Amino acid sequence: MTKLATELTRPRGSYGVDGDYRLIPAPVVFGCYLLLCLTTAVFAGHLLATDRTPSGLGTAAVAVSMIAVGVSVRRFSRRGKFEVWARLLTAVGLRGDERVLDLGCGRGAVLLTAAKLVPRGSAVGVDIWRADQTGNSSEATLANADAEGVADRVELHTADMTDLAYPDDSFDLVVSNLAIHNLPDNHARRSAIDEAVRVLRPGGHVVIADLAFTRQYATWLRHCGMVDVERRSLGWRAWWGVPFIRTHGVTATKPMSLQ
Repeated sequence: MTKLATELTRPRGSYGVDGDYRLIPAPVVFGCYLLLCLTTAVFAGHLLATDRTPSGLGTAAVAVSMIAVGVSVRRFSRRGKFEVWARLLTAVGLRGDERVLDLGCGRGAVLLTAAKLVPRGSAVGVDIWRADQTGNSSEATLANADAEGVADRVELHTADMTDLAYPDDSFDLVVSNLAIHNLPDNHARRSAIDEAVRVLRPGGHVVIADLAFTRQYATWLRHCGMVDVERRSLGWRAWWGVPFIRTHGVTATKPMSLQ
């Protein structure tokens, strides 16, 4: 990792823990999960202490797995996504004067990382500010922009990513992190992809990281005429708790002449 990419992995803001807390508030989710882990560990100890070794070992393995999942989710939220996006964004080769759009920017982890790479440009974030992170709000994102020293080049808008108000060819880079999969159906997700391509300038790039539907994103981007479309696993740093819930990245470039 380059020195610049290393610096991007050390955020100064507060970005919360990723998840979906619309139905159950985050403190309840965390408290119940901690209690479940503790109860399972205590039960495993009881089984082992009473010479029920096979059952005790099996229960202990479950407890360890549950704890590992919790640690992995926390690590992804606090460090992993910054490490992954530092690599993704530095690989784009930004000049520093670009205009960047983040679809579903949340508390600004990716938006503000991108803003650091465009000191002479701007970074625009759109979101509907639902509970996909603890304490998700535009105010929290603006506070993070201040903490990261990039508030002068950041704009936030409450907007639907499937129906953007920006003109065609408005941005040099469109990014999205764990957001498009939250849309209700394939029609809405396809609309988000179409909008990303529409507002992108010729020669610009799309970079998406998501937990699901990434094969469809790649297919839709090709259908939109995008080139150099690539889908790949983003590695263990982007696991969502367990290895089989992996984040994949999709990248593409808008050709200089798109019919």
